[in-house]
Amino acid sequence: MIILINSSKTLDFQQKARISKHTIPELKKDADYLVKELCKLSESDFSKLLKTSEKLTNLNIERYAVWRTQMKGSNAKQALLAFKGDIYSGMDVDNYKIKDFDFAQKHVRILSGLYGILRPLDLMQPYRLEMATKLATSRGKDIYQFWGTKINESVSNLLKGEKSGVLVNLCSMEYFKSTKPVSLDAKIITPLFKEYRDGSYRFVTLYAKKARGLMCNYIIRNHLKRVDDLKSFNAAGYRFNKRISSDGAWAFTRGESDPDKKTTGA
Repeated sequence: MIILINSSKTLDFQQKARISKHTIPELKKDADYLVKELCKLSESDFSKLLKTSEKLTNLNIERYAVWRTQMKGSNAKQALLAFKGDIYSGMDVDNYKIKDFDFAQKHVRILSGLYGILRPLDLMQPYRLEMATKLATSRGKDIYQFWGTKINESVSNLLKGEKSGVLVNLCSMEYFKSTKPVSLDAKIITPLFKEYRDGSYRFVTLYAKKARGLMCNYIIRNHLKRVDDLKSFNAAGYRFNKRISSDGAWAFTRGESDPDKKTTGA
């Protein structure tokens, strides 16, 4: 199976990568093009486009000003080690062995506004550009139109070489829609993480983000290849809840002793 997660705003380029093994992003030339477009923006336009504070605006303008088309260890880091947002807080990458990174490299892909799609060991430079950003380019009015079918084609090619034909979606909707899922020839499973509150199961964004990372971590550390094995996921108190799951949306809930007990909400 193939697992999709999304990039995060929070990055760590201060700590040196503890492994040297790396690859180059598949759509790197497209990323370099986007950087050139971003460098054309005034400070004011940059701030409005990315909705950043003055401090973050200046930081990212500086990042793009020193952007290098030739990536090296001194100015780049493997994606799985560089991202440090809520999803990645649920992943124990500091304790991964080489065999774990190798498994992730084969089965996990990270969707990115700037890079399109990344393998875990692809080198990336620090950036800020979300998938929903309305940056107009020669390809269209926003980042979705810029990527067009390229992300879809990359995922489709990956699935063709994957015997199971299963795609596990651990992305936010903002990023997953860039894959154009309706045209993917795959069985798509989207795990949904919910909290039991006041008699019903509710979606809480912060908890759900970390839970996606916990599940991705569970898959990587156990080298899972069968999608049904995801049902045994039980990190942080979550359990598979068959009662409120469907064929494509698998619910994992916590906060109630018996997830199969009837409740009044979903």
